[in-house]
Amino acid sequence: MMELQTIKDVVNKLSPEVKKELDALIMQDAPLWVPLQGPQAQAYHSKADIVGYGGAAGGGKTDLACGLTLTRHKRSIIYRREGVQLTSILLRLEELLQTNDGHNSVKKIWRLPGRIIEYGGVNNLGDERKYQGRPHDLKVFDEVTEFLEYQVRFLMGWLRSEDPNIPCQILMTFNPPTTADGRWVLEFFAPWLKKDHPNPAVPGELRYFTTDPETQKDIECDGPEEIEIDGDMVKPLSRTFIPAAVEDNPYYMESGYKSVLQALPEPLRSQMLKGDFMAGVQDDEFQIIPTQWVELAIVRWHAMKAKADFKLGDMDSMGVDVARGGNDKTVISRRHAKFFDELISKEGEQTPDGPTCAAEVVKVRRHRAPVHIDVIGWGSSAFDFLKEGGVQTIGVNAAVTSYGISKEGELPFFNLRAEIWWRMREALDPVNGEDICLPPDTELLADLCAPKWEYRKTGIKVESKDEIIKRLGRSPDKADAVILANITTMKTKARDALASGNKNVCKGTDWDPFAES
Repeated sequence: MMELQTIKDVVNKLSPEVKKELDALIMQDAPLWVPLQGPQAQAYHSKADIVGYGGAAGGGKTDLACGLTLTRHKRSIIYRREGVQLTSILLRLEELLQTNDGHNSVKKIWRLPGRIIEYGGVNNLGDERKYQGRPHDLKVFDEVTEFLEYQVRFLMGWLRSEDPNIPCQILMTFNPPTTADGRWVLEFFAPWLKKDHPNPAVPGELRYFTTDPETQKDIECDGPEEIEIDGDMVKPLSRTFIPAAVEDNPYYMESGYKSVLQALPEPLRSQMLKGDFMAGVQDDEFQIIPTQWVELAIVRWHAMKAKADFKLGDMDSMGVDVARGGNDKTVISRRHAKFFDELISKEGEQTPDGPTCAAEVVKVRRHRAPVHIDVIGWGSSAFDFLKEGGVQTIGVNAAVTSYGISKEGELPFFNLRAEIWWRMREALDPVNGEDICLPPDTELLADLCAPKWEYRKTGIKVESKDEIIKRLGRSPDKADAVILANITTMKTKARDALASGNKNVCKGTDWDPFAES
């Protein structure tokens, strides 16, 4: 067999006219696209229902997306968070096809013989609904770390094909997230991306997952066989992740692109050149609670649970954030001294009214723990039922005036919402030494790290819940429940004893600044 270099030498000696004729003969029967050997080919041929691909920059993510739409699937759709970011993919498709025939830029659709390629953006929360009910056998989320997790999971719901011979697949391409909002991908592909995962997976290995309807968390299954959840048989979907780097792309290597990546400042250099998912994700300058503080609290939680003599003490406080409808959840947080127990989360339809919500609280309340509940909107009904039932319940109206000041700067607060959020910051601050322990929960971490603050003449102000929802893609229900449970309220029994003159019973407790006198 002739060596590759020998073939190159022969071709280089041909005249331009002969080379052109040779190219035409080769292209006559050549496929539109073939994957590069290595990770790109591994991803192209993967049988996983959900394929994650990328890591470092330059690994051929765009080409893989184009190649799959042109050669493997009949009805595809390519998403970017912002529609204008699709330009490079459209240009690459035109380059591969050598024409733009069939492309309708107004309807955002490309019709080819036997194939349809749609594309679009989901800039804002709610934009994902315009694609509701439209089936595709390939869904591509390009740079998926820029999407809200809710948007991706919503759009995944319409992956199906009318042709049983066409395998359905989801492709997620991405580099390491550069902001905290994209960290959800680390959990989604945890066996491949998290160094501390108890059961790590190798690149290309298939793992199987389904979602617990109660907690909305992914459940890793032993295999593809159906499992029973709440009386229903559910078939898990397979996932895999395949890392790729610029070294896997000979075209980029020849262009000198690696030198460009090497010149990037850290942590971008480690993220884009090495695909390091653990390289520093930057917090926003005005993020109330630094991500590292929450992560340290989760580490302490694991350490406490691992102790041989671990035992929950009395329940000292509860926080309840009542669902406001839609995708919101009713979340209950239980605090035992500095230890926050695992959160209890109920879909909004499971707590449709005050009595139902109050019953959920009573089921898990222990040791006469005071219940702190947000009374703005839906929470007022549950508050009334709990109070009427004799439960020590403190209604928290976050919009009212605050009379507190911050620990470190003696700064006032714009309202009570700002104060209770800032108290959570102070409790998590390692300098203060409170060493509180938070349960391992990806949504809780994201919720606690989402709000931003600003300083006004009237004091520290925290952005509204509606502003957070626009950015996070969901209501920060879990964080709201935890910051409510963080409030220290003297139990009724202790208050009664203090009123009778027995001050010893109140040692180590604080007066509740929010409760009725």
